[in-house]
Amino acid sequence: MANLSPVLKQATSVVATRGEGVYLYDESGHRHLDFTAGIGVTSTGHCHPRVVEAAQQQVGQLIHGQYTTIMHEPLIRLTEQLGDVLPQGLTSLFFSNSGSEAAEAALRLARQATGRPNIVVFQGGFHGRTVAAASMTTSGSKFRAGISPLMPGVAVSPFPNPSHYREFGWGEEEATDFALKELDLLLQTQSSPADTAAFLVEPVLGEGGYVPGNARFFAGLRERADRHGILLIIDEVQTGFGRTGRFWGLDHFRDMNPEIAPDIMMFAKGIASGFPISGIAASEELMSKARPGSQGGTYGANAVACAAASATLNVIEDEGLVENAQVRGEQLREGLRAVAAEHPAIAEVRGLGLMVANEFRDENGSPDGATAAAVQQEAANRGLLLLTCGPWGEVVRFIPALVVDSAQVDDAVQIWKESVAAVMG
Repeated sequence: MANLSPVLKQATSVVATRGEGVYLYDESGHRHLDFTAGIGVTSTGHCHPRVVEAAQQQVGQLIHGQYTTIMHEPLIRLTEQLGDVLPQGLTSLFFSNSGSEAAEAALRLARQATGRPNIVVFQGGFHGRTVAAASMTTSGSKFRAGISPLMPGVAVSPFPNPSHYREFGWGEEEATDFALKELDLLLQTQSSPADTAAFLVEPVLGEGGYVPGNARFFAGLRERADRHGILLIIDEVQTGFGRTGRFWGLDHFRDMNPEIAPDIMMFAKGIASGFPISGIAASEELMSKARPGSQGGTYGANAVACAAASATLNVIEDEGLVENAQVRGEQLREGLRAVAAEHPAIAEVRGLGLMVANEFRDENGSPDGATAAAVQQEAANRGLLLLTCGPWGEVVRFIPALVVDSAQVDDAVQIWKESVAAVMG
């Protein structure tokens, strides 16, 4: 008898038999309000009828058309659709399967295009579990432990995360000042600009605790990148496709400063409502600097995944899901903040759109992963599925499908309120 690896620990005990919208149903027929969305993957909800139809139709026509061997219509259609939503100038695409693969593709392109060896990443970032991607991940040691030696050429600079500096009385401005000054110091002392290929950063830290960046920080990165000939890679794996209430997470900051533009963008997760597909986008000029043979993969741009992604993009546009994420996200944060006001252990409710965090701290102000885990489990027992994140597991995150409605948000907040009260008293 075979079993799953014992280190694959499930966040809940649910054994799902089917999903519909924001709900999962278990073997006993019990309904669970799913505010995990497969870690932000099922953007249009479980089994959206239009995505199901597109995938079913494609399965009967062509399942796999390896795209360095042949081309297929779903890939051509998806590429054209992405051209309508990608930031201006990012006109060339490479597709793969996972966020980790996208991270490694971005790394290879940056190094080959610049001829420089080093990558600067930012504290708390998560970019994947493969060796190169894990070498660029600093959201938790569990993603890096026991696989040394890690890939060389990675330097780590601070992200403007005010929660890390709360004891100093710092807010966003002070944290941003510190992050940019430390980046300048890093370029002066650890990775010379002439050796630095790229900055790699998330618009909102994902596994690192759902911490949004800010316009001044990203403008500072863009200015330094331009000054030194460094590329700016934006990791939109979790923040893309409407998750934050804008189509791309970086759009929040580009509204304030249009000069904040990526040279390379990574995407995955919510693009295909659960089918595995990822990729990177860059200008054709930049992408052409990749060396022959450096881009490829057996399953990249799978025909069924492409068809599902195309349908997902149509649903996001036709049903106004980006706007829904913004409105429902505001409703969710308002409800969670009302709960937090009654429980000092919840130090902060933060996030953008439907990417919302509750950070737990103990009476000494230290991160409290134990309480966060206890509340997450209590919520699961009451029918609300959530996940934790953050360096100490101190954050409980809400990431429902973008189709979530007002009543479902209210239901989630009520279950959360009851769960916090049950644990905290």
